[in-house]
Formats: sequence, C-alpha cells, structure tokens
Amino acid sequence: MSEIEEYILQHIDAEPVQLAELYRTANIRLLNPRMLAGHLQGRILKMLVRMFRPARILEIGTFTGYAALCMAEGLAEGGQIDTIESDDEMEDFIREQFARSPFGGKIRLHIGDAVKVIPALEGKFDMVYIDGDKREYCAYYEAVFERVRRGGVILADNTLWGGKVMEKPHSGDRHTQEIVRFNEMLAKDRRIEKVILPLRDGLTVIYKL
Repeated sequence: MSEIEEYILQHIDAEPVQLAELYRTANIRLLNPRMLAGHLQGRILKMLVRMFRPARILEIGTFTGYAALCMAEGLAEGGQIDTIESDDEMEDFIREQFARSPFGGKIRLHIGDAVKVIPALEGKFDMVYIDGDKREYCAYYEAVFERVRRGGVILADNTLWGGKVMEKPHSGDRHTQEIVRFNEMLAKDRRIEKVILPLRDGLTVIYKL
C-alpha cells in the first residue's frame, strides 16, 4: 500500500466491522483475495449509491459479496440489488456473508453466466456495476445497456488493468485485449457520457443519455 493510499484510508469513513472481518476471512480462505473491492473502493461504491439514489442495482461479478454489501449499505429502504456470480463454488461463502449483514436482505444472489441470467431478470435497472470476467466486458455491456433506464449509471471496474491498456503493442492475453476493446468501444459510443477514474485499477463511470 502506498503512503498516499494509507493517508486516504486514515481520513475517510472507517471500514465496517463485518466487512473488515470479511476481508480477513477472504485472505485466509480464498485463492485470489486481491479481487476484493476493499475499504477505499467499498466506501466509494456506497457513496455513489447515496448520490445516484438507484432503486434497482445489478452487479456482475459478486466474488465474496463485499462490493454488494457496500452498495446495499447505501441503498434506500425498498431498494434491491441483483448480483450474479459465475463460480458456484463461491455460493456458500457469499450467502454466509449476506446472512451476517443487516443489509443482506436487500440483495438477491444469482449463480450462473451473467449473459444468460440477465435476460431472465425483470424490469429496468438504475445502476449496473460490472466486475466479472474481464474477457466478457463487451458482452456484459451489450447485455445490460437496454436494461438501464435513461439517466442510469453503469460502473465498470478494472478498466486500466494494471496499466496494461497503455502498452504498445498490447499484451497478447485475452483479458487485456478485451479491456482495451471495451474502453475503445465506450470512447466511440455517443449514447453515453463516460469518465475513467484512476481509482485502484481504474473505475469507469458511464451515464446513459
């Protein structure tokens, strides 16, 4: 952790106790704990939900449920989050975390391929948070775009991809190729306004016109 990040964490809202415990548990029990949203990004997600005031949120890529719980914390009473996780081996861990949280009742978990699950969900969404398989970002975007109301927001995580998006020529791995393709697709899309925030690994905020 850099000195600037340490300073930031010392001067923002504290990480809730349960989420701090979730973070520690994930680091002990899971293979890729670095995939968690973490304290800073979690507080930002909660703040964005407070600001945009969505009634319905869709999350693609639940992992441990950390980000979903942060968003649920900022969600008004009566709001709902649908979150989709492709790895069925994570289901018990996720449900355990949601059951322990006072905000878990706002979240509905779906296990499966997001591109297949999304068409089965009813209605429109006010906010979408994309943080699933990086190789499927364009497919996720195409699957959700018409399901987001006008004036709604799409958030996409990891859009700087460790700086690999800046490499020339780009890395041959499919993750990097898809993030580059996704960023270029958004840059040309006139149906939206967008900005990339240099938060951790890059967070793109997309506003649907």
